[in-house]
This record gives sequence, C-alpha cells and structure tokens, in this order.
Amino acid sequence: MRFDPWNPDFVASPYAVYDELRREAPVSFFEPTGQWLIARHADVNALLRDRRLGRSYLHLATHEESGREPEPDFQEPLWRVIRAGMLDVEPPVHTRLRRLVSKAFTPRMVESMRPRVRAIVEGLVDDFVEKGGGDLIAEVAEPLPVTVIAEMLGVPDADRHLLRPWSADICGMYELNPSQEAQHTAVRAASEFSDYLKGLARARRAAPGEDLISALAQIEELTEDELVGTCVLLLNAGHEATVNVTGNGWWSLFRNPSELVRLREDLSLLPTAVEELMRYDTPLQMFERWVLEDIEVGGVSIPKGVEIALLFGSANRDPEVFDRPDALDVGRADNPHISFGAGIHFCLGAPLARIELVESFGALLKRAPDIALVEEPEWNPGYIIRGLRSLDVSCG
Repeated sequence: MRFDPWNPDFVASPYAVYDELRREAPVSFFEPTGQWLIARHADVNALLRDRRLGRSYLHLATHEESGREPEPDFQEPLWRVIRAGMLDVEPPVHTRLRRLVSKAFTPRMVESMRPRVRAIVEGLVDDFVEKGGGDLIAEVAEPLPVTVIAEMLGVPDADRHLLRPWSADICGMYELNPSQEAQHTAVRAASEFSDYLKGLARARRAAPGEDLISALAQIEELTEDELVGTCVLLLNAGHEATVNVTGNGWWSLFRNPSELVRLREDLSLLPTAVEELMRYDTPLQMFERWVLEDIEVGGVSIPKGVEIALLFGSANRDPEVFDRPDALDVGRADNPHISFGAGIHFCLGAPLARIELVESFGALLKRAPDIALVEEPEWNPGYIIRGLRSLDVSCG
C-alpha cells in the first residue's frame, strides 16, 4: 500500500506506510494534492515552530499574487468565519486574538472546571452503563465536549443539539480535496452557525451573563466576525479531537487487552495513558502549513508558495524518538507526542481536553469494569480528522 488518504484501508491503518516514508522518503512530493509530505518527528516538530511557514499566506499576498486560483465566491461565508479565528491567521492578528481568548484558559480557570466536567461525565456514563452499553461515541464521547463547550460559551440547553452537526459539517472542509457537496454543506453550516452566534452575542452584549460569549461581546477590540470565528474554532477544535481520542483510544485498548487490564488495575496511570492514546492513534493525522520563504528540509529544497503536510500520525510513531513506537504503553513516561501541535498554534484548549479525557476514561474504567467490544468498528472516511463511525460496547 502507498500513501492514499482516500483509500479506506489506508485510513484504517496508515502506520506501515508511514514507516516506509520515514525510512525511504521522509520529505516527498504528493502529486494529487500538490503538497510536500513531512514524515519524521524532528522535521515536523521543527517546522511547527518555524516562522518561515504559516497557516495562511493571505497576510502577505492575495491568492492571485501567490500564483493560486481565487476561491469560488460561494465559499466566502465559510472563509469569513474560519479566517476570523486564531488558527488560520498569523501575527500580529493571531497574537492579539490568542491574548484575548487565552484569559479563559489559564491553568486556574481550566482546573476549576474539573468538578463540572466530572459531573457531566459521571451522568453520561451512569446512563450508559444502566442501559447495558451501546455506541460509546454517540452516547459518551460526543456529548461530553459539546456540553462542556456549550456551557463555557453560554449556549442555551435547547440549542445545543445544533452544535455537533455544525461542527462536523464545517470540519469536512479541512479534508483533502473535499467534494463539491462537502464544500456546500460546510458553507451552509458556517452561515447558520455564524448567524446564530451573532444573535447570541448581541443579546449577551445587552444583558451579559457569566459565560464566554458575554465576556467576548464586551471586548471592543474584538470584531463581530472575530467573536464568531473564535467560538467556531473553540467548538470544532475542542470537540472533534476529544471525541476521536476517546473512540480511537478505547479501540486501541480493546486491541491491547493487557494494557487495558494494567490501566484498570492502576488508575494512577490515567494521565500517562491519555497522552499515550493520543500518540498511539492520533486523531489529527495531518496539519498543513504554507511555505512563506524558501526552506530546506532533510536536504530537500522546498520553494516559497507551496504547501507542506506535516504527518502527525507518522511523527508520533517515529522510532528515533519513541521506544517501541508501535507498542501501546499506558505507562509511557517519556512521550513528546505532537498531537496538540507546537509553536504559536499549539492547542489553546489542550489542558481542558486532558481533563475531559482523564475524567472520561476514569469514569468508564470505574463504573464499567466489564466493558467489552461488541463488534469491530468502521472508520469514518476522513483522513485528516480521523475517527470511528461508532464503537458498540456492552457493559455487563
């Protein structure tokens, strides 16, 4: 098998291909997407921190000036939302947005949320165990981060069912060469979510509460589009990754029963286990950057104006960095995985994601000691954001 992100067999198990890339072609050009694939941990880690690369080039030149086709007009509502969030902009705009939003993610603020996260998790898990199991992703993994983020933002209970579909539809645009249908679906979702958030922000500006949207709505230097883009990013990044770490992680534990037993018998391993599960079957397989100046990677010259694809899933299995990289070790102490990124775009919500994951795995291990897989799961078709369609389990 070769690198083929549209092949279901490759999506299900890309790691042998990554191993070949690291050994034989750690920096290689992938013709179907016009990207340079970067496979080794050292290179991926360094390039994430290299300011000669960026998530965007639009702060320097237009699409046409960069020798690229302009985006179709119908996509404008989507990009207005996406590019108003901090992930897809560069300094100084990125610096300003991150400074404003990071006030809600200080270590003290995040840790103060643990009791509420625990209560949400325990309620979900208790209901799940009481009915004897079911789809772990739909009934536990998905509701947890959506509920946490909705409460942070101040989205009313009656509207929270809208968030997951909007998030999934928008994230479809991050896949490689998305179909026309996926593009239109993402645009529709972005437009609906943007309209909803603008209405909510205006109401909170007039009558503030204790939530994040109320706080953001009071900041005069934050534009309405930036407020919307920030909230969409918090939902998408905080939701998709946590769901897929949970699903992929439990599937990894079921395939490594000795490690599941080890973790169940020593819950003090939960923090290292969560880091290992993120490394072992990475939810975000690829992160893209634009080359803003000519660079050289591994002896290969890469010109300004092209896009590189940083293969997180490959970097996290690099034997130059990880002992026995293809083995799951829930007690792995030395674990410099890059699942949260690095550099200025390091995931702002990483501390909250860690709390959610530790509490989620811990609650299931305690309350469902006999949890067992019912049938082998299937993978979603997406490669960049890689996760299971469902994970059917029994509890007693």
